[in-house]
Amino acid sequence: MPVHAFIDESVRDQRYLLCMTLVAPAQLAPSRRELNALLLPGARELHFKKEKEPRRRLLIDRIAALEATATIYLGSCTRKTEENTRQKCLERAVTDLLAKSAHRLVLDSRDHRDIHDRKTLQRALGYRPSKTELTYEHLNSTSEPLLWISDAAGWCFGAGGDWRRRAAPLIESIVEVRTAKSPRDDRPDASRAFILGPTGASHR
Repeated sequence: MPVHAFIDESVRDQRYLLCMTLVAPAQLAPSRRELNALLLPGARELHFKKEKEPRRRLLIDRIAALEATATIYLGSCTRKTEENTRQKCLERAVTDLLAKSAHRLVLDSRDHRDIHDRKTLQRALGYRPSKTELTYEHLNSTSEPLLWISDAAGWCFGAGGDWRRRAAPLIESIVEVRTAKSPRDDRPDASRAFILGPTGASHR
């Protein structure tokens, strides 16, 4: 069944994290209702970084129980190379989406920087047959609650410790994306993936 994907980002300690959440069509409306029910009065979105700690615990426990799975794409970066790292992570994410016959990709808008994503998406989709059936768009997180899942999962994974443990039921795999400038690392498959399971991570 074609899935829908939702992407948000987080940066910690010179590590860029791009989190992509996958939701099946039948779960789109129920998940949005669950997420909207978590809003405080007057709030328009859930933004994990701005929440207080006790509420963060409540939120991630509820979010991790949703019918969704997330993949974390990781790459090293500095302030100057952050955009380049994002685009390498995004290219790998799109490759994975095409393998899953995904139907729709939504990215949290970064305003004028969205143009970089569009160039990467056009290039990545250009490697494939013209009819991929994958559509994409940038939206503000206030208008798409399912982006909040990626925001929460990415924040918790980056925080580590108990936060990462709480998000574990949601996070299906972790992909290390190489960011070094070399012909080998420019290939779409220049990365390592870890599948998370009850016995820990395994390589693929």
